[in-house]
Order: sequence, then structure tokens, then C-alpha cells
Amino acid sequence: MLYQLAAEGVLILHAGFVVFAVLGGLLAFRWPVTPLLHLPAVAWAVYIESSGGICPLTPIENRFLRAAGESGYSGDFLEHYLFDLLYPSGLTREIQYLLAITVLVINVVVYLMVWHQRKKSRRQGTA
Repeated sequence: MLYQLAAEGVLILHAGFVVFAVLGGLLAFRWPVTPLLHLPAVAWAVYIESSGGICPLTPIENRFLRAAGESGYSGDFLEHYLFDLLYPSGLTREIQYLLAITVLVINVVVYLMVWHQRKKSRRQGTA
């Protein structure tokens, strides 16, 4: 049971990281220091997706699942938990590149919006 809880904890951490990497830039509207943590997370997510690598959290989760008597899984986190929902035919390198580009585009748009908002608020503060 302890190993199952540990595996579920890693799963929650992993899912949280994915959500943070994709949408965490939105937190910069409220907390200006967010990019210090978020931009490295984006870089890591883009690297893992574009290189075809496996996030270190995946083997940790698998180790806990096997210790709990389950089989674990092959591939990466997105492929195992999310891919069947989004792309039922199978993960390809092209789709991994598309996912990496999507993360980048979402975050470029968010940070442009943050930059525009801060620029606008600075102008209003000095006027």
C-alpha cells in the first residue's frame, strides 16, 4: 500500500508538472517571479518531448508501481496517461514535435500577454 501511495504521489507530481509547464505562465499575471520557475520547466518539457527522452519521474513511478505488485508501463507519462485520449492511433516523433511546439507557442503567447500587461500598467502608473 505504501508503494501504491508513492506511485500515486509521483503521478500527481508529474501531472502537476505537465500542467505547470503548459499553463504556468498564466501565474505570471499574478506573481511576477513565476517565470524564474516556469521557464526552466517549459525548457525541460520541450526538451523531453522533442528529444524523445523519458522524464526521470516516469521510471520512479514505474519502480513504485512494480514494488506495489503492478506492472508499470512503457513509454513516457504523456503516452501512457494522456495519449489515448488525444491521439488514439499511437505516438509518433512528429506528434512529439507537435506537442513540444504547442507548449512553446502557448507560453510565447502567454508571456507576450504578460509583457503587454506590465508595459501597459507601467505607462498608466507614470501618467
